[in-house]
Amino acid sequence: MSRADTQEDLNAVIRQHSELLAAQLHSQRESLFPPDASKSMRKFTSGEAAALLGVNDSYLRKLHLDGKGPSPEVSSGNRRHYSAEDIQNLRVLLEKTARKPGDYLPGRRAGDHLQIIGVMNFKGGSGKTTSAAHLAQRLALTGYRVLAIDLDPQASLTALHGVQPEFDLLDGGTLYDAIRYEDPVPISSVIRKTYIPNLDLIPGNLELMEFEHETPRALARGNAGLFFFRVKEVLAQVDEQYDVVVIDCPPQLGFLTMSALSAATGVLVTIHPEMLDVMSMSQFLRMTADLMDVIADSGADMSHDWMRYLLTRYEPTDAPQNRIVAFLRTMYGDKVLNAPMLKSTAISDAGLTKQTLYEVERSAFTRTTYDRAIESLNAVNDEIAQLIQKTWGR
Repeated sequence: MSRADTQEDLNAVIRQHSELLAAQLHSQRESLFPPDASKSMRKFTSGEAAALLGVNDSYLRKLHLDGKGPSPEVSSGNRRHYSAEDIQNLRVLLEKTARKPGDYLPGRRAGDHLQIIGVMNFKGGSGKTTSAAHLAQRLALTGYRVLAIDLDPQASLTALHGVQPEFDLLDGGTLYDAIRYEDPVPISSVIRKTYIPNLDLIPGNLELMEFEHETPRALARGNAGLFFFRVKEVLAQVDEQYDVVVIDCPPQLGFLTMSALSAATGVLVTIHPEMLDVMSMSQFLRMTADLMDVIADSGADMSHDWMRYLLTRYEPTDAPQNRIVAFLRTMYGDKVLNAPMLKSTAISDAGLTKQTLYEVERSAFTRTTYDRAIESLNAVNDEIAQLIQKTWGR
């Protein structure tokens, strides 16, 4: 048999594998989330609900006994479980008698500007999407009105929230539709409600790459304008509807990332504390600075409310990692978040069913493993929430 007879076209093989994988993922989703193949948020124990609200469990029990607020689901053993909708309704109820405004509804007040957080890194495997997804969900569960935007053509944030790009976004539906140069649509037409109250999503898919291809052509024709303002301008259309926007940026410094940086009021850079990652981050930061200089020279205001580094997949018992963490903290000081995101099998195991740790039941894991991971995530996300509050002058 000749060599020509055994060779295959690479593009044909890759396309075949892509379609096979997409079909398998679709089948998996239908088996995981029957009957309508859509995700829903789990119920929370009374202890979890109390922690999210910042009250004592006994106080929640009293509200239930007094007939105030939503009625929880009561299981065997008289255990109470609250839906995410119940928790949001309790927030509204408790805010009416709060000691000070914002105790239970911590979002924007008159004069507060929309917080737009760009989560970015140039290197894959830094925990960028995991960080963005957990941040968006935690903020929503603690009372903020959140819009999550997937600007990464790989669309992992989208898949985590129950949308499969190959099947659910056949006719567009990404931010590209709102920022394209010809016939852009209102941003409201691409926003989807999620199964979590307070959390909306603009999904992503490969179509986002069109912006990278079209922008040079538009610049050559002289009709791109200030292209890096396009994300900022479309977000202005829904400014009053949200407290926080979380953008999962692409893992490269292209036109999409430049546009997200121009829109952002806060920037979160994920770092995996390994030497190769830190070395590549050096180049990433230099290229980012060069790009931002170009944008600033075009008249953009590149001032931000805050910029922080988030240590991800951190293993406290790993001596080389600890040396790198100490090195980064010495160099960047309080620009490195105090709380790191620990490496945990619980987070990766949850990802197998396209879920975040906030979506899975504690009983699905070893208790110590789950508690350690959730405490780490909460510490990171609550520290970012404090930055948001500080920006608003609180």
